[in-house]
Amino acid sequence: MSSVRKTPPFSGIFQSVPLQERINFAHHLSIAIKSGLPILEALRLIRTQASSKKLGKIIDSVSKDIENGQFLAQALQKYENIFGDFFINLVKVGEASGNLSETLLYLSTELKKQKEVGQRVRGALMYPAVILVVTVAVTLFLTLFIFPKILPIFVSLGIQLPFTTRFVIQLLTFLSRYGLVTLGSIIVFVAAARLLLSVEKIHFVFDRVLLSIPFTSKILKNLTMTSFTRSLSVLLRSGMNIVDALEVAKGTFHNRFYRSEVEKIVSSVKKGESIARYLALQPRLFPPMLTGMIQVGESTGNLEQNLLYLSEYYESEVDEIVKNLTSILEPVLLLFMGLVVGFIALSIITPIYKVTQGLKIQ
Repeated sequence: MSSVRKTPPFSGIFQSVPLQERINFAHHLSIAIKSGLPILEALRLIRTQASSKKLGKIIDSVSKDIENGQFLAQALQKYENIFGDFFINLVKVGEASGNLSETLLYLSTELKKQKEVGQRVRGALMYPAVILVVTVAVTLFLTLFIFPKILPIFVSLGIQLPFTTRFVIQLLTFLSRYGLVTLGSIIVFVAAARLLLSVEKIHFVFDRVLLSIPFTSKILKNLTMTSFTRSLSVLLRSGMNIVDALEVAKGTFHNRFYRSEVEKIVSSVKKGESIARYLALQPRLFPPMLTGMIQVGESTGNLEQNLLYLSEYYESEVDEIVKNLTSILEPVLLLFMGLVVGFIALSIITPIYKVTQGLKIQ
């Protein structure tokens, strides 16, 4: 399913439309069309309710294109970087089948499920992130505000400072001399990394490396399987043929290495082979359960239902992995927080204790 890609006038990182707004757009448009409104009137109605200026401008542009005789999918194609292949191709299928309202409603439901998966992952990691931020904040407060005020007193007394205190002094000395250089180096490193990852081949290698790391590999595979099976199920159910459905489902992957594997699946299917046959050759990337269920689905004609079952299964696997991760991370981060704050506190309290002991002896 090929299409001419145009550069959208509102492209760029600051012109993206949040997922929730795209969900609302699909849902509201579905309801408006189902109520009997023509597509143009439906878009104008949604335009008056749009809370985002970016989305409002896009709706205006799409409305003009439709007035000029284009289909909705054609008009949205200019904003492929915002809506994505999955969104646009489902709209195209809905227009072709005459079930645009139902397709848009189903699309909004599926996008909402994708959002919920991401929210559960982020929500589960929120508490460990808060602990880490608090640890850094307390450490910076002690080392940058409390310690420098006490340090001159220690120096004036001429006592032998313990290792912990000397270490903090050396750290503060380094930060005072090279703090800005260090911060600048970190910013340059992050910017260079982002720039390098914008190169397709480098990003491909990076994604492949992520899949070789034990823990990240497990969660990335399950997230990918969830996205792949759900997207493919929706596309096939909408009436799209298997080759086009695979091409569109590929676009929902963030991992470039998996995208390349789906391209190979497409080539295999075009030659008349089954999906399961290629998946069986890559058991490290595609779990045997996935291969088996797809093989059964292809044999019985229930591929869409089997894919939907698989998406729910892998979604539950992601939830389980995240729960296990947080149960491990929470005590580890609490221990880390205690050790760091305790180390800084010890470096302050130990010299004070030595001073008081010296005064008692005198």
